[in-house]
Order: sequence, then structure tokens, then C-alpha cells
Amino acid sequence: MPETEPLLPERLARAIALAGPISIAQYMAAANAHYYATRDPLGAAGDFVTAPEISQMFGELIGLWCADLWDRTGRPDVAWVELGPGRGTLAADALRAMAKAGLTPHVHFVETSPTLRTAQAGAVPAATFHDTIDTLPTDRALIVVANEFFDALPIRQLVKRDQWHERLVAAQDTLFLPIAGKALPDTIIPEPLRDSPAGSVLEASPAAVAIMRALAARIVAQGGALLAIDYGHEGPLLGDTLQAVRGHAFANPFEAPGEHDLTAHVDFTTLAAAAQERGAVAWGPVTQRDLLGGLGIDTRTTTLARAAPERAEQLVADRRRLMDDMGTLFKALAITAPAWPAPAAFAESGA
Repeated sequence: MPETEPLLPERLARAIALAGPISIAQYMAAANAHYYATRDPLGAAGDFVTAPEISQMFGELIGLWCADLWDRTGRPDVAWVELGPGRGTLAADALRAMAKAGLTPHVHFVETSPTLRTAQAGAVPAATFHDTIDTLPTDRALIVVANEFFDALPIRQLVKRDQWHERLVAAQDTLFLPIAGKALPDTIIPEPLRDSPAGSVLEASPAAVAIMRALAARIVAQGGALLAIDYGHEGPLLGDTLQAVRGHAFANPFEAPGEHDLTAHVDFTTLAAAAQERGAVAWGPVTQRDLLGGLGIDTRTTTLARAAPERAEQLVADRRRLMDDMGTLFKALAITAPAWPAPAAFAESGA
């Protein structure tokens, strides 16, 4: 009888026992890879709900944002790309809205989870799947949407004691706990933060920066735009934002790795700078409230309520959730090729 593969906590504990503590980034990458590969985490029966699952209005307005930018650029040949498309709900709603505006692009999903790919193929049967951004089309402009994508990418955490140290993850059997690693040179810390008090935590996401740089370079070379929507801040800021969510409640991120979603706040300032380094134009960030408000969510709510009066109360509640509950915590950053016009809802915030 074949041996059963050890569960992720046992595999991580064994690796730590053999090679020593691992970085937060390694821990987070392994945990999230297992988590997303083995379940559909969305909806009331899952662990969390994203904006596209709250209301069709979210995806529709994102689709109109894309179509408007495409139209004002002269209607070039484009590929529409979504990073981490969830169940495909945003894409289905966005594509429906884009089609009404005359935009019917080829669709490309960057997704590694077999479970979520099945749901996405049901929602958008014509989509082409990619494991990474490396295989995206090179012969046309790219319009890229990343909703709650960057927050799940691995982060490094640096903690201040007498000096700055990288935070590592140790294990006692399958009990995981953060510890301080070797001291780091101050030169890798932003100068204004070097003398921060003991206990301060600084986070960085090399994976997010690498993906943004690569996409920005493609957008500059091929034309196009990127819209990233996530919860986060304009940095650099101090603070431990690593969190786990399971069953719509917060959990201990160091318990049961692979059984809950691990995320961290997105540093939009760093992402914008990474795109600008490759020659792209960065716009924002603006709050989700300002983005959706600028795209006409109030008008859309009224229109849908008029067409379906029995849904009016729910539509108003959905709008409130997107605009009030999530409206300021979530932010949006746009990236465009230099020759492309200012994107809607960002015209006053361009770099």
C-alpha cells in the first residue's frame, strides 16, 4: 500500500528541522500554495468574500473602466488579463460590460489552482490559462486587472531589536512560531525608519515588486494598462499586517499552515515606484470608494434597482458594502503605457 504524503505542517516542520528556520516569505508561499490548490475559499461557505462576489456592479464598472481606456487609446488590439481571477465572477461581469462598449478581447487568466481553474472555465469558457505572467501574449497591448492578488504574495518581515533582524519561522513539532534571525545591515532599511523603536516591524514583498516590474516592462513595450485593487497603504510604513482568515474570522497565521488564507497589506507606493522604474506611468492610489464613485456606481445602482424593484434594497446594501465597508481600506493603483491617456477616476492623480 503506497505511503500517504505527509500533511503540509508535517512537511514544513521536517524541512525546518533539517535546514533551520525559514523566512516568513517561504512559510507564506508554501501555506498559500497549498491553501489555494485544495479548495474554493470564496463565498458564505468559504473563508472570505471579495468585491466581485458581493455585487455584479463591481465587475461591470471595472469592465467599463477598461473599455473606456481602450476606446480613448484608439481601440488597439488588446488581450484582457486577470491575475488570480477567483471564480471568474469579475471577468464574466467585466466582459459583459466591455462587450456592450464594443470591446471583445481574448481573455487570459493567470491562475495555478486546479480547483479555481475549474470554476473560472465555467464562468469564462474561452479563457486561456497561464501558470505565470511569462507566457502572456507579446503581440498586442495588455489590459491587466489584479483584484486582491498582490495581498496574497509572500512578504518578508524585518523586526527591530537592538538592530534590525529578519523575522523567521521556527517549529517545535508542528507548532510554528516567529523568531528573530541574524542581524541585518541598516543600509537595507529605508533611512527614515532605521532608528525606529524596538519591536517595530517593516514588511516588504520582493515577489510583488518583481511581478509589477515585469508587467510594467511589458506594458511599456506593448502598450496597455494595469489596475490593481487591494487593501493596503502608501508606504513605507511600520507594522505587522500578516493575517490569516478562516471561516470569515481572523485566525493565528502560525497555526495550521495551508488551512487558511494568509495575506498582508499592499504597499502601493513601492508598487508604483517599481512600475515607474520600468518607464510606466503610475496613477494613484485612490480609494475604492473614489474609484467606484468616479465610475458611476450610484447611477448603476439606480438603473439596476429601477429594472428590478424587488432587488432594490439588496442593491443599496451591496453598494454600501463596496463604498462604505470596503471603500477606504481598499485602494486602487493604475499603471499605463506612456502614450496611453489618463485612466478614468485617476485623472487628478497621475504621476
